Amino acid sequence: MERIVLPEIENLHNIDVYIANNGFAAARKALLMSPDDIIDVVKKSGLRGRGGAAFSTGLKWSFMPKSTDKPKYLCINGDESEPGSFKDRQIFEFNPHQLIEGIIITCYAIQAKSAYLYIRGEYHKWVNLMETALETAYARGFVGEEMKKTFNTDFSCNIYIHKGAGAYICGEESSLMNSIEGKRGYPRVKPPFPAQNGLWGNPTTINNVETITNIPPIINKGWEWFSAIGEPKHPGTILFGVSGHVNKPGVYELPSGTLLTDVIYNYAGGVPGNKKIKCVIPGGSSMPPLRGDQLEGIKMDAESLRAAGSAIGTGGIMVMDEDTDLVKVLARIAKFYYHESCGQCTPCREGTGWMLKLLNRIVNGEGSQRDIDLLLSVANNIEGNTVCALGEAAAWPVKFMLMRFRDEFEARVSPHINLEPKNKVHSMRHTVNPIDKVEI
Repeated sequence: MERIVLPEIENLHNIDVYIANNGFAAARKALLMSPDDIIDVVKKSGLRGRGGAAFSTGLKWSFMPKSTDKPKYLCINGDESEPGSFKDRQIFEFNPHQLIEGIIITCYAIQAKSAYLYIRGEYHKWVNLMETALETAYARGFVGEEMKKTFNTDFSCNIYIHKGAGAYICGEESSLMNSIEGKRGYPRVKPPFPAQNGLWGNPTTINNVETITNIPPIINKGWEWFSAIGEPKHPGTILFGVSGHVNKPGVYELPSGTLLTDVIYNYAGGVPGNKKIKCVIPGGSSMPPLRGDQLEGIKMDAESLRAAGSAIGTGGIMVMDEDTDLVKVLARIAKFYYHESCGQCTPCREGTGWMLKLLNRIVNGEGSQRDIDLLLSVANNIEGNTVCALGEAAAWPVKFMLMRFRDEFEARVSPHINLEPKNKVHSMRHTVNPIDKVEI
């Protein structure tokens, strides 16, 4: 299987090696096409965003206004703060120039003169690697004003690297833009959407690092080639970051639609000690977990995982064996989202704290049956009631872990009298608020 994003070429981070392997040929080809033709090719390829939402990349580009007096911007989201996700840093380290070439092509397609590559604040090593690669690309005339001579074109663009300040919320696209503008990382209410009102009030397109790195091969080899790889509705390869209880954790580039069990056993080497799998989170910590005894036949693509009751997310596969304490796992995940909530929305700001306190009480052996029911109630009250998707990111692990592994939690609580019937605990919109019944 041909790798698209992380080709097996030694020293590809070196610009001379990249050029020797057809590097920047796609940019030369694209700059002879019309922007609309490029967008059409990307649409036909079926490329979908690799940052979590799996939205059509070409369609997103088409939202950019064709005629406007305002400057246009491209933002590349390399924040990668989702626990369980560590794929983008592989691109920064091993194939930075393909990312840069993809940025050039994307800027031309949407007619943006400036691009901001936003990299996670803790990624000091990878920020330095990308800065070195970008400086080299500028020196060789592939970026900036000199690219007009290099590519014999009237178009030019500049790329800026923006280092984040270590806030998970800045992975949300509108928080990312606020961060670049020097503001607090608060999500914006939509509409207006970034294509109409983005950076400094100007039209902006935002794509993930892995998404943009797919662009040069699509331009070079054509949309038919790309659309034939993997699942037809979610084509191409995907970088899967496999962690947890596997013998060979790491990043694996595989066709979309690869069986989840194949990723775990054939590529990641299976589970240490041949233990059974209790739980798998297939797309980073915010995605609904799956039971280990229900993994057969599940494919790693957006549609298949949705049908299985989860989501592709960032492709971060977290494997937990039969000895895993899922109560402690969920408490740790809840602590992360409580810490990373920006505090703008009351359901998220208050609800994440409630969930963490309730889970800690269960972990410490002080919980009751009604605490489990109250957890579900709080999670459902957060979901769908916040400005951005961090609400769902915090609520889904709690909601679906409790729904799919309820026996694990019931075994850890005292047999106190449950104040509410089980069929009435899935909403906080009752006459009596269950929070009023418990002290935390």
